[in-house]
Amino acid sequence: MKERQPRSLTVATCFGLLVAIFTLHIAFTSVTNSIAFQELKRWQQKLALALSPLQSKHTGVIQCDRSHKRYDLCSINGTTLLDPTSLTLYKLQPPNFRGPSIVLKTHPYPRKTDKGAMSKVKELTLTSSSPPTSRCGVTHSSPALVFSTGGYTTNFFHAFNEGIIPLFITVNSLFSNRNVTLVITDNRDWWVQKYAELLSQISIHPIINLDNDKEIHCFPSATIGLITHGTMTVNPNWLPKPKTLVDFRAFLSKAYTNGNKPKSSNYHKVRRPQMVLLSRKGSVGRVILNQNQVINAAEEVGFDVVVLKPLINSSLSDAFRLIDRSHVMLGVHGAAMTHSLFLRPKSVLIQVVPIGTEKEAYGKAKRFMGKED
Repeated sequence: MKERQPRSLTVATCFGLLVAIFTLHIAFTSVTNSIAFQELKRWQQKLALALSPLQSKHTGVIQCDRSHKRYDLCSINGTTLLDPTSLTLYKLQPPNFRGPSIVLKTHPYPRKTDKGAMSKVKELTLTSSSPPTSRCGVTHSSPALVFSTGGYTTNFFHAFNEGIIPLFITVNSLFSNRNVTLVITDNRDWWVQKYAELLSQISIHPIINLDNDKEIHCFPSATIGLITHGTMTVNPNWLPKPKTLVDFRAFLSKAYTNGNKPKSSNYHKVRRPQMVLLSRKGSVGRVILNQNQVINAAEEVGFDVVVLKPLINSSLSDAFRLIDRSHVMLGVHGAAMTHSLFLRPKSVLIQVVPIGTEKEAYGKAKRFMGKED
């Protein structure tokens, strides 16, 4: 009768055979699939860039990524004390901390090369130095997202281009479940009121206005600045979970209709299609002088025409519901054409372009459709 081999020897032999097979497989794969391997490496690098937007020469708990041409993005990783009076964010250190002192400056507005815009944006300081007081007047359980509504954001186009769309991108890049506290500098009360429905969809927490707040706030961490993908653009390749302007439009719909979106069947079963005509004041230039004739012509060919005159205090929810049930939008090139974001997919946009503004107008129209520069 044959002597049985020890169990450990049998297992070791099998393991050695598996290692040999795996080694041969890797050697064969590296020769035959070198192109695929390089492609995989390229996508790994792109994914790492999308998931790690904060890359900096400064290592540690305070860092700023200044590599982007449109924006800077800074962060404090750890308990952060915010002093509104000095516009300073302190990283709270343990009592025996002896590390190097870091001081960084930033203007949290995504148009950093535009001197005119940046002159209207306050500078914030991020530091690891000890704050004058470590007492927290208000302690928050959610991280802070600090940004400016200065620059050009009184203009409707810029409010979306440098405010709402970058907010949408940043929150979808770095935060989840709207668990972030919005901290705004250079704020105007009317701005927050005008975009209240959208801001409430971005964060579930009350907004902090640094311009009229004297209380010391403490957060578990802080991000300073907003990410932008370009002019009126949401690039799905640069987000952890790909999204486009179509998703942004769905975000607008949820905010302005409370999820009670009209059924698409009602949209298609109307007796006459509806056209929205964006009307501009005569004092601002670029107006349709024969507007009544244009309305009559549109009605003759079968449209019901509704004239929309956007004002600074106009209700955006009313404008959204009007445009949402319309089939065509007609208007002269200008900031009001930003309302085209409210159009349903596959609706028609007609933009009247004055001589001399063709390049700018067509470029913006292309970006509205989600195409990059």
